[in-house]
Amino acid sequence: MAFKQAFYLPIRWPYPSPKCRVRPARPRQKALMPRSFTTTILRPAIAASPVSFSWQENLPPPNVQNARVIPASPSYFSGRPDFTDNLLNLQALLRKYQTLPTVTPGRAPRVAWRTVSQYRLLVGEPVRASKYHQVLEILKRLNQIHPAVMPTELHQAMQIYKRDVNPYAVIKQPSIVDENGRACGIGRRKSSSAKVYLVPGEGEVLVNGKSITNIFGRIHDRESALWALKATNRVDKYNVWALVSGGGTTGQAEALTLGTAKALMVHEPDLKPALRRAGCVTRDPRRVERKKPGKLKARKMPAWVKR
Repeated sequence: MAFKQAFYLPIRWPYPSPKCRVRPARPRQKALMPRSFTTTILRPAIAASPVSFSWQENLPPPNVQNARVIPASPSYFSGRPDFTDNLLNLQALLRKYQTLPTVTPGRAPRVAWRTVSQYRLLVGEPVRASKYHQVLEILKRLNQIHPAVMPTELHQAMQIYKRDVNPYAVIKQPSIVDENGRACGIGRRKSSSAKVYLVPGEGEVLVNGKSITNIFGRIHDRESALWALKATNRVDKYNVWALVSGGGTTGQAEALTLGTAKALMVHEPDLKPALRRAGCVTRDPRRVERKKPGKLKARKMPAWVKR
């Protein structure tokens, strides 16, 4: 015999129990706003009583022994006060005269600026090369101001950073082809240097008296050494005789590229645009960054151990 189990749900009574207390709702209070009053009546202004400075006349004279010397420069207590004053002075001049008309960088007056070592001797402070580079950037920008409107103050401020040489007297001597038909070019890369002699011929290459395959084992280095000739289709028209020293194989091969390009431009100056597009004319200034103390390499830090 099966029994059916019934579940009874609790019924909520709609009316409150007599034991429950229902609190009446409180009426909302309006926020008190400050009252403002306006008037058109003009009132007389209230002035403060005059201050008398007669007490300063009766003060004793100051004691010179207890006086404190105030430095003339606000950066006196910094590590490089003279350099800081020079940099702040140039920045102030740039803000003052930055709206004057300028000329293009190629038409600006040629100036030989002091090197960082010469500037260190001038101020007598250990100025970093990166900090002095900021000074040179401002000087180059100020030098682009048109000479017709160059202020005297600006000209005098820039005079201390110039070297006592005539930059127009330094003329680069053009390379020429000697009586044996040789053109010489010098190239550098990292710590490697190469002196290349280029002669019209059948495409023979000798590096330090040996063939290029004996000097450079990698194919990439061989391609880099002769890239200037391959980019201009002159591989079988010139013989190369080079002397390389310093550095490794990669640096020597890229130094040969620059030296070969310079020697090739002596024979055929019209090839300079093609060599520039091939990247054979510009000297690569990149070098290996020096190792720092406390680090494994230039920037690599040792593994951090908690305990």
